[in-house]
This record gives sequence, C-alpha cells and structure tokens, in this order.
Amino acid sequence: MAQTTILGRIGQLLRANVNSILDGAEDPEKMLDQLIRDYTNNMAEAEEAVAQTIGNLRLVEDDAKEARAAAAEWGGKAAAASGKADEMRAAGNTTEADRFDSLAKLALHRQLSFEQQIKTFDTQIANQTELVDKLKDGLNKLRVRREDLVQKRDELVSRAKMAQAQTQVQQTLRTVSVMDPTSELNRFEERIRRQEAMARGMEEVTSSSLDEEFAKLGDAEDDLEVEARLAAMKAETPRPVSG
Repeated sequence: MAQTTILGRIGQLLRANVNSILDGAEDPEKMLDQLIRDYTNNMAEAEEAVAQTIGNLRLVEDDAKEARAAAAEWGGKAAAASGKADEMRAAGNTTEADRFDSLAKLALHRQLSFEQQIKTFDTQIANQTELVDKLKDGLNKLRVRREDLVQKRDELVSRAKMAQAQTQVQQTLRTVSVMDPTSELNRFEERIRRQEAMARGMEEVTSSSLDEEFAKLGDAEDDLEVEARLAAMKAETPRPVSG
C-alpha cells in the first residue's frame, strides 16, 4: 500500500540521528543538502498520499451514506409489507398475508445486507481516518524537521566560511611570523657590513701595496745617493805614486 510505504519512509527520516549522520560525513554541507532533498521529496509524496487517502475516505463515507439510506429504505419497505400482511390476515386473506410477509422478509434481508456493508464501511472509515491523521502528523513533523535542517545547513555554511576565514588569517599571521621582516633586515644589514668590511680590507691591501712601492722607490734613491757620494769620495782622495 502506497500510504504504508510513505509512512515507513517518513518514520525512517524522523528516527534518523542527523547529528550522527553529519559526524560521519566527509562533507556535512553536501550531506545536509541531500537530507533536505530527501525530506522535500518525501513531503511531496506524503502530501500526495494524504490527498489520495482523504479522497478514498470521502468515497467510503459516500458509500456508507448511501448504504444507510438503502438500509433505512428497505427497513421501511419491510415494515410496510409486514403491515399489509397483518391487514390481509385480519381480513381473512391468508394467502395475501403470507405473500406480503414474504416480501417483508426479502426487504429485511436486503436491509441486513446493507447494514453489513455499513459495518464494513465504518471499519474502513475508521482505518482511513487513522491513516490520514498519521500521514498529516508525519507530514507536519517532516515540515518542522526540514525547516530545522535548512536552518542548521545555513548555520553550518556560515560557520564553515568563518572558520575558513579564520584559518586563512592564522596561516597568514604564521607566515608573517616565520618570515619575520626584522630578521630579514638583520641578515641584509649583516651582508652590507660584510661588504663594507671587504671594501675596507681591499682599501688596506691597496694602501699597503702603494706604501711598499714608495718604500722601494725611496730605497732606490738612497742607493743612488750612496753611489754618488762614494764616487765623489774616490775623486777627492789622492792616488798613491807607483815607484
């Protein structure tokens, strides 16, 4: 029965532990979207089942109404035939009296038949009414649960976006902390100091080379002076006469 099937699915959805489902889901947002779709689809089926069940209920109620009218009609016919039979019997017309009693019995049989139908219809009406009430109740609960899921889905999406933004901020801060512009400046300053020290060292090396050259030049001039003086001394000193 379609109504029983939809009731079963409604019950499964309502009994489902949404939190447990979401905890085990790789993507809770997608799982919530799927649950919302399931609830929406089952709500549509439940509405159709409720409408169909109510329609069937109204048909049975109409049939029960007709059966009650027929039972009452045949009861009236039975009473009329029985009354006619009594009149015929009082008039001494036994044959006609028996015939009208037979008609009264046939009418009573028809009345009983319709009364049995009425009992069947009443049972069906009670069952259909109970089913309609269950379907309506389940449908209303589905609507409430669906609204809860929609709100939870919106809340989850909002929290996920906030968490993502916070994570990005923290990652950025951590990256800045790891990079530490102060340490970069320190390393850059240290490199400049080394370059400056290298420049001073090269300057000292160059200065030392020049000093040595000038020193060598001074030594050469002294040597020339010494040679000149020695030559002068030799020129001034008389040479001994050989015998």
